[in-house]
Amino acid sequence: MASIAIYSVKGGVGKTTFSVNLAWCAAAISRRETLLWDLDAANGSGFLLGVDPHTKRAATSVFDRGRDPSKLIQKTAFSGLHLLPADESIRTLDRQFDRIGKKRRLAKLAHQLGKEYDRILFDCPPVLNEISAQVMRAADLVIVPLPPSPLSARALDQVVEAVRGSGKRHPPILPVMSMIDMRRTLHREAREAHPNWPVVPLASAIEQCAVRRQPVGAFAPRSPAARAFAQLWTAIERKLAKG
Repeated sequence: MASIAIYSVKGGVGKTTFSVNLAWCAAAISRRETLLWDLDAANGSGFLLGVDPHTKRAATSVFDRGRDPSKLIQKTAFSGLHLLPADESIRTLDRQFDRIGKKRRLAKLAHQLGKEYDRILFDCPPVLNEISAQVMRAADLVIVPLPPSPLSARALDQVVEAVRGSGKRHPPILPVMSMIDMRRTLHREAREAHPNWPVVPLASAIEQCAVRRQPVGAFAPRSPAARAFAQLWTAIERKLAKG
């Protein structure tokens, strides 16, 4: 089992879109049993996958002692892809971590779920707090979507600092350029400055994910956007294989 965090301290960078599309790639392309764990109170991953959370139990209850995390997991319309959805209760998760005082609680739960899943992807909230610290202790790889802007570069520096502060054996980071439009000078310059970073283009097909409530590979498999996510997933699998 490997855990992958899709993380940024800056909102609006495409983090949830990345999470959903990469989770679909893991299940549909690599044929791996995949769990997408939504830790963002907006429940964006659930919305994009057409899954509405059950209201019988709060999303934070998975972290309580004696709770079985699998009780909250929901099926999606896509074979091999399951969702552990978020809800408004996630907003109190940071205080809950402080209360229980377990610095590796999320990592322990991920390890437990790894008995059923080959890949676990975390859709992380754009915060720097105990939630992000818990995710960094649980992740084997951190994906950072970066639109071409000075603010994104600053956000990457903050992520690097947060990851390094998570412990001596911190996970590697894979920056990914998102929303790239090579017709724009700033975007071309950003691409030239980081030629080895994976790229996901600015594309109408990606915007359609929120309308269709499906990953782009499910409804536009031949599109440049679908190919970009597939290539990114291949790069992720290679990086995980190298350890």
